[in-house]
Amino acid sequence: MDTKYLEVVPNERIVWTNDEDEEGVVTTVTFEDQGGKTLLTFHEVYPSKEALEEALQGSAAALPEQLEQLDELLSSKSE
Repeated sequence: MDTKYLEVVPNERIVWTNDEDEEGVVTTVTFEDQGGKTLLTFHEVYPSKEALEEALQGSAAALPEQLEQLDELLSSKSE
């Protein structure tokens, strides 16, 4: 599975898909300055309800833990 970047705007927005066909999941991450902190917004669009349900049973279930690890990493870098 290859990552295909659809849009990259430094310090603002990254859009990608990990699927090679038109029916893949599209992930968008935006970054917004909040007075010295950054608000990260994570948004995914699935091609079908079935694809969403499959993701919820798999990798999407690990997303909260991944974001917590990112928060810990970024917090340690700012100290």
